[in-house]
Amino acid sequence: MRREEMGDLMAFLAVAEERSFTRAAARLGTSQSAVSAVVRRLEERLDVRLLTRTTRSVSPTEAGERLAQTLRPAFDDIEAQLATLDEMRSHPAGTIRLNSSRMAAANLLMPVANRIMADHPDVKIEISVDSRFTDIAKDGFDAGVRLGESVDKDMIGVRIGPELEMVVAATPDYFRAYPKPETPYDLTGHNCINLRLLTLGGLYVWEFEKDGRPLNVRVDGQFTCSDSGLVLDAALAGRGLVCLPSDHLGPYVEDGRLIRVLADWCPPFAGYYLYYPSRRQVTPAFRLLIDALRWKD
Repeated sequence: MRREEMGDLMAFLAVAEERSFTRAAARLGTSQSAVSAVVRRLEERLDVRLLTRTTRSVSPTEAGERLAQTLRPAFDDIEAQLATLDEMRSHPAGTIRLNSSRMAAANLLMPVANRIMADHPDVKIEISVDSRFTDIAKDGFDAGVRLGESVDKDMIGVRIGPELEMVVAATPDYFRAYPKPETPYDLTGHNCINLRLLTLGGLYVWEFEKDGRPLNVRVDGQFTCSDSGLVLDAALAGRGLVCLPSDHLGPYVEDGRLIRVLADWCPPFAGYYLYYPSRRQVTPAFRLLIDALRWKD
């Protein structure tokens, strides 16, 4: 249905309910002659008379009454939906769908999501945990969470966490059997735990940098896994050296279960960002989430 046809039906319904072209015109904010012309055009298009006109009154014909009875609940429902949208603009409500890696979802999203849902019962939050890169617009997500260096340039990125750094570590027992590496070149003599990347299917190449000079090292070892949680479990079990971001390994280094090495080869990098399409209309509920997540130094 074309837009002008919808307008013609609205004009007819106003006349049928008001029983007057003059009152219908006032209701629609237009002239009596314009409403009369619109209804006449609708009757010609449908090839049926919808209104009986006399010098003193206007009333629907049988066909007009049937059409009015069909249109009335439909337009009432449209008005109700528009009123709901207007309320959503002024009152946080609706569902926010997010895509995130597991660690960011647990450490950054969930604490904020729990507070928002407790304070705003009409807000619903759905988090899809996925370590692969996702086309959030294509897959129906409102936003995603990824490391800052991974956010596409056509997206709006909002920083939601501190800077991170890669951490290379192993258990004290492991280092009783193997010497601590002094440089990344020493990793060839170590049992290293590999992380397989789901997006491309290859193994993560351990990335280092010192004095502005990058160095990438392909490591080898007994265990390979596509899940960072299981990679961490293997490291804690003494299976070898692991290389993961500081938000994964930091707590275990702090409590002594893992010993960090090669720290001077691991400079900081951009942490997690919430990203969403620049063309996205920001609702009050989504704005609430952005403001609550925004990182404050």
